[in-house]
Amino acid sequence: MFRKIFTLVGTLGIFVIGIGLIIVMGQMRPEIEPKEPEVTPPTVFFTVAREDAVTLDVTAQGEVRPRTDISLTAQVSGQIVSTSDRFVNGGAFEQGDTLIQIEDAPYRASAAAARSRLTQEEAEAALARKDFEDLGLGEEPTELTLRIPQLAQARAEYEAARLNLERTTIRAPFKGRVRERIVGVGQYVSPGMQLGRIFSTDVAEIRLALTDNDLAKLGLPIAFNASSEDPGPHVTISAFIAGRQHQWTGQIARTDGAIDPTTRQVFAIAVVDDPYGAGADDGTPLAMGLFVSATIEGRPYENAIVLPRTALYGRDTVYIIADDNTLVQRSVNVVSAEKDTITIASGVEPGERVVTSPLRGASEGDEVTPADPAAINQADERSIANNAAAETTTTGESR
Repeated sequence: MFRKIFTLVGTLGIFVIGIGLIIVMGQMRPEIEPKEPEVTPPTVFFTVAREDAVTLDVTAQGEVRPRTDISLTAQVSGQIVSTSDRFVNGGAFEQGDTLIQIEDAPYRASAAAARSRLTQEEAEAALARKDFEDLGLGEEPTELTLRIPQLAQARAEYEAARLNLERTTIRAPFKGRVRERIVGVGQYVSPGMQLGRIFSTDVAEIRLALTDNDLAKLGLPIAFNASSEDPGPHVTISAFIAGRQHQWTGQIARTDGAIDPTTRQVFAIAVVDDPYGAGADDGTPLAMGLFVSATIEGRPYENAIVLPRTALYGRDTVYIIADDNTLVQRSVNVVSAEKDTITIASGVEPGERVVTSPLRGASEGDEVTPADPAAINQADERSIANNAAAETTTTGESR
């Protein structure tokens, strides 16, 4: 009984002492004064604007085509008696070369008869004039008296017969190559019948689709035509043939005068002179029908500034960090916008700090904490290097 009473009294005593100690310690704790929370300006990354001379080249693709591609057709009827050895698929020829010869005997006879009639009519006209002059009537003779209409008809018939004779020989109207041969020796042809297809090789053309942004880079207007005073931009044409890359040099000769309604693009025509001769790449011609890539030399900008694409807000806005670390909004002239970079011609001065990270609610006039990504990356690299050196030292000591 006494043991239980003693245990209870001891427990109560310990409890009372503990409460007293808590009260005493609470009274000894200093009072904490409430403080306003500090607002830290948001941290933003930036890059320093630097001037540089850039050339805004434009890349495009297209198919090589001849400037002139025609069908050879017969203008007179007859049997083909011979063809040139060059009149074969892929054959090369010079301007004026004979490609096809049609039997000309009937046309020679017709031309000779017409020539005979013309000679006779010329003699009769001369005799009619002499007879009239011998009469001494003192007045001007009529055309019919001098047989002028008959003489004109005889001359026209002779010219027609001579022209038909010339048309039996089909000559190349230009320097070029044979795309397709359709007829051969012994075949009878009639006027309008297709004999083959040929194309010129003096100039090769490539139609290149350009956007409005591309035209701005090149400084080309719609309906542009190159001239000696205003030559078109240089173009480098490239393609792989037999596993090897070849390059040819050309120039923009003109642009279309209308926008393609389907693609909303404008086509520029690049030309390469003598693609099978002097314009070939180490003997490899710029063959017609070849699909090629083209790099068009753009306008040079001496004082352009290239920034990361993340610096652009909207279409033409960037933010500058002023000397007092506040944001300043600027409108810039964007001359080129690529996947990762933009090139501007005005709106930012060299040496200014341009924001390259999201602002997260900050706007013009707000204070920010600038952070240079380059400096952070250098610090991280130094830290990694130091850690690597420490690990190497520890490993050496353990050995």
